[in-house]
Amino acid sequence: MSKTEEFISREKDTYGKIYSSIAFAIDDISGLLDKSTLNNRKYISRQSVLSKYMELLNSANTEAKKNKGFFGSMFESNKYIDLLESYKADHREDLDQLENCCSCECLKCTAECKFDTCNRCEKSGRVAYCDHSRTNVVVFKNKTLDLLNNSTGIDDSYTVLAIVQDSLKDKRYILLENLSDGERFILYYYPGIREDSYGEITAEDDFNFAADAYNLLEH
Repeated sequence: MSKTEEFISREKDTYGKIYSSIAFAIDDISGLLDKSTLNNRKYISRQSVLSKYMELLNSANTEAKKNKGFFGSMFESNKYIDLLESYKADHREDLDQLENCCSCECLKCTAECKFDTCNRCEKSGRVAYCDHSRTNVVVFKNKTLDLLNNSTGIDDSYTVLAIVQDSLKDKRYILLENLSDGERFILYYYPGIREDSYGEITAEDDFNFAADAYNLLEH
């Protein structure tokens, strides 16, 4: 197997699973949700990007096999790999989002939603826990945030561990871990149109709710 064929095989294995998960999910829930709710799912609007990539993989694989031979293998170029990598780079955010959608609790959910979910979904986020009633927990891949340290007057960098939503109280909390010392914090989270804001938690029951919700992921 040539280098190009090996690359294509790996890509088809990875993105073929994502494609199948998305396709099966759409088939399972399309008759159970109204059109506007279904179209709000992030994977609906991005499905065409993945479909196009699968077509490119199949076409590249066909062309690579046509050109395969003794001399072809000796002087094999990275033409097809470069083209495929270029497409992935141009659509990196959409492809990453589709991968996250596959492991999101919203993928096949048909419950009447009380949470932000897809309306505030970010490219690195997915719903990791939802009780369909009060508690919703979103986790992220490599999401960081710079916030002013009131003690030092300098911005500190934090890893965003999760955002917890309490639909009963209509409150949101953000869980952070300081990149320099590993200390963890929980703050009120106020998403805005242009800029998000944060606040210190003064109510013990709010703090405990957010902490307990995040701990559900670790058990």
